[in-house]
Amino acid sequence: MDSDRRHSRPASPESAAPAARRLGLAPSSLTRQLNPLEESLGTLLLNRSPRTVTLTEAGQQYYEDARRILEELENADRSVSELTGPPSGLLRVSLPVAFDRLHVAPALPAFLRQFPGMRLDIQLSDAVANLVEDRIDVAVRLGTPASQNLVARKLAPHRRVICASQDYLGEHGVPTQPSELSRHNCLLFDYATATSTWTLTRANKTEKVPVSGNLRANGSELLREATIGGGGLLLMPTWLVGEDIAAGRLLPVLEEWSPTVGPDEGAIWAVYPQNRRGSKRLVAFLDFLVQHFGSPPYWERYAQPQA
Repeated sequence: MDSDRRHSRPASPESAAPAARRLGLAPSSLTRQLNPLEESLGTLLLNRSPRTVTLTEAGQQYYEDARRILEELENADRSVSELTGPPSGLLRVSLPVAFDRLHVAPALPAFLRQFPGMRLDIQLSDAVANLVEDRIDVAVRLGTPASQNLVARKLAPHRRVICASQDYLGEHGVPTQPSELSRHNCLLFDYATATSTWTLTRANKTEKVPVSGNLRANGSELLREATIGGGGLLLMPTWLVGEDIAAGRLLPVLEEWSPTVGPDEGAIWAVYPQNRRGSKRLVAFLDFLVQHFGSPPYWERYAQPQA
């Protein structure tokens, strides 16, 4: 039996309506279910006011105990269902937004055709999900696994490249040394690893170059479009711009230099809790992604010698 039991998080200072929507219930229906529960327990679980709902101390304890029981029951269901037969049941996956749109979402129909007994619950976010709190089976993370408490499997390399459109390079010239980047209009990605210094390495030599430009954004796809339109130089992962380079929409520069952001930026990882290790549905999904991406991944094949 596959378990698809859901529960809401502890109530934060908000109305009951958001929790009811997450559960697919009307707020009045949620209240009707809570009242008999509190009566049977002989205590209040929620502090209610016209504007907010918060957990009482008893409610917090009840929530923690109930969540633990549900997780144990779900693990028992998973263990039994995966003893025999092909992978089946629900897999909850957290994916970065742009990476999913470009490289995972197009392949999901083929995966579900290959494993018709499986169902996927995809959560899209560029934030680092808490797999335990959010009840996520596996998350794809770009650059670093970010937690020593999770099992990590490498899916593909995570390399970066500096690129620009032919129009921009034709007007402003092609940089031949890292130091020349400071004279160019560099489009900047404003996110967790935002920096105005680009670090490039060749052999044992590393150069740190301060860069600036007239466009900074926290959306990688916005910057990609601006670069294709001739906006300037862009430092981005090959999974974002590799196919544009292959199609000639963008041209790589300083290819003999390797851009780096940090010591653990070299891979695209799948991370999952220890208790998911050996899960048939998890292994099937990750094996499928590895095969789909290829080695080298298809978005980097522009750099391979042509036969």
